[in-house]
Amino acid sequence: MRPRSTVPGPRERPAHARPSRVRVSAPPAPDRLADALAHALGRDVARLDRIPGGDLNAAYAATLADDATRVFVKTRPDAAPGAFAAEAAGLRWLAEPAALAVPDVLAVADEAGPRFLAVSWIEAGPATPASDEALGRGLARMHAAGAPGFGGPDETWRIGPIALPNAPAPDWPTFYATRRIEPLARRAADRQALTPATPALLDRVLARLPDLAGPPEPPARVHGDLWGANVLVDRDQTPWLIDPAAHGGHRELDLAMLRLFGGPGERCFAAYEEQAPLPEGAADRVALWQLAPLLLHAALFGASYASRVEAALRAYA
Repeated sequence: MRPRSTVPGPRERPAHARPSRVRVSAPPAPDRLADALAHALGRDVARLDRIPGGDLNAAYAATLADDATRVFVKTRPDAAPGAFAAEAAGLRWLAEPAALAVPDVLAVADEAGPRFLAVSWIEAGPATPASDEALGRGLARMHAAGAPGFGGPDETWRIGPIALPNAPAPDWPTFYATRRIEPLARRAADRQALTPATPALLDRVLARLPDLAGPPEPPARVHGDLWGANVLVDRDQTPWLIDPAAHGGHRELDLAMLRLFGGPGERCFAAYEEQAPLPEGAADRVALWQLAPLLLHAALFGASYASRVEAALRAYA
């Protein structure tokens, strides 16, 4: 397979996309990172160039000495031990059904020295209706591959500096309430990033959540952080999934997040429905599943997301 690049494509950051989540802390010195990468790959690194890409990590293009192969490297010196290993495991897990392309994991350094994840390079191209359709069909197949339960495989789910409980729960409403909404709301409240009306609205929505969640469904194999920039389209119009926070979840969660900050066109969602029809009322639950990522953004960025959180809650309270 030819080298591929995770350099951002032309539709990754639409005009009204979310801002960068967290300021990236100072990355390791390039020579230290290059040496660690060469050791992990067993190949010399000829060049290591800082590139745009990623909100939470510093991104690099590494050029290997023997055949000029390029490798995408993400690094963050204050990454929690095990975070990059968990992401690598998530990539491999999402690749198992062969439903959508994901980068190959080439190396992980996650305990001592520079912490990084190195994956195969994706040469980005423009998104098209054909790539949107392929994404919808592929997501339907990936979700259908299923998961052992709601949550897992790790006890902790991480998005940058945010760590949430991820232990399996007996059903989706329980998992969504106790592993996502409640801990995220506490973090956002600690940051004074919620409106005064939000706590009472949240209590009402959580009390109704078993009824609001729709018909029970088996756990789906979900990406877990599927906003538009975590889908790359290559020059052959093949969609690729990157930067997962994979776990067993509700399939509507991935689809709702794809709509949150600008993403694929409607052909994606139509193709998904053709492959795997959604249960009755799915359109009415989109804002419910967007509540968790909105609370995440309130916890990370502050009160600029407070009104959107309140509006999502009012739709169901």
